[in-house]
Amino acid sequence: MYHHRGAYLQALAMVGHTGLTPSAVHLWTLPMFHCNGWCFPWAVTAAAATHVCLPKMDPSEVWRLICDEGVTHLNGAPTVLSMLAYAPEAKTYRPGPGAPPIRMATGGAPPSPAILRRMGELGIEVTHLYGLTETFGPAMICDWRPEWNGLDAEAQARLKARQGVGNMIACQARVIADDGSDVPADGATIGQIALRGNNVMLGYLKDPEATRAAAPDGWFRTGDLGVVHPDGYVELRDRSKDVIISGGENIASVEVEQAIAERPAVLEVAVIAVPDDKWGEVPAAYVTLHDGAQATEAEIIDHVRDRLARFKAPKSVMFGDLPKTSTGKIQKFVLRDRAWEGVERRIQ
Repeated sequence: MYHHRGAYLQALAMVGHTGLTPSAVHLWTLPMFHCNGWCFPWAVTAAAATHVCLPKMDPSEVWRLICDEGVTHLNGAPTVLSMLAYAPEAKTYRPGPGAPPIRMATGGAPPSPAILRRMGELGIEVTHLYGLTETFGPAMICDWRPEWNGLDAEAQARLKARQGVGNMIACQARVIADDGSDVPADGATIGQIALRGNNVMLGYLKDPEATRAAAPDGWFRTGDLGVVHPDGYVELRDRSKDVIISGGENIASVEVEQAIAERPAVLEVAVIAVPDDKWGEVPAAYVTLHDGAQATEAEIIDHVRDRLARFKAPKSVMFGDLPKTSTGKIQKFVLRDRAWEGVERRIQ
């Protein structure tokens, strides 16, 4: 259940964080129904900026509108970033002299450093946001610090992939242990991300039990697992349901996905747990390659083993298109349903 105060404050927060002004031109690659379009229908209107609408995501049409309409802002999942970054039109795109930078906000999953580097090469400034339907969209933002400007591209991409800090109308984001205490800000201790502020829901409709379970002490439990770095920025390590427990060892699927995404041939990747007679469950990777690119299962597995502990490497790699929502978010549950069909228990 939403409230008017949360919606209008969230909209104003997005005006401030993304730099919307009357001269801004916002292109709708994100559906307006999704978390109320992250409250951007109201944010763009509040700034007296221009809305440019699309009936569906079409990379070629997006690039045409960027050039013809002078688009300055757009939002979308990391999948949308990939579609734009590797579209044929991206190879010939050159911003005009004096053209303002294109600012793009992304959320829904951690963008890989590889795709962030590619967007930087195109002159598109990407800001990573984090939120849920329960928080009116983006509740956290990876707010860029001036002192990071001097870092190399690799270091900047790693920093941009973090989820960041609470937005201007939210309380400071927390990462908490099972007993509700804050984990140390060491960038290593994992806990559950908890949020509070003007942009948190009133509760679940006609479901007080679920509401109490989600926020037992006034802090909304997101179900996502992360760490806090010494500078106070939160980094998502996994969604609690996406943690793979193989032979008693915890494997963060996001960590494996980001390692695989570093392969130049890889366009998109999803890693899930699949049943295994010996280990209970093991990681499996589902990979979409760039058009014309080639990679083998052995190459992907060896690539991960070179970067992570060997037990974290996928035991199998399947190639093809990935199932997605209308917002471009990869539907891991579809992959899980296929992998675990006929298995009585999904906790092994």
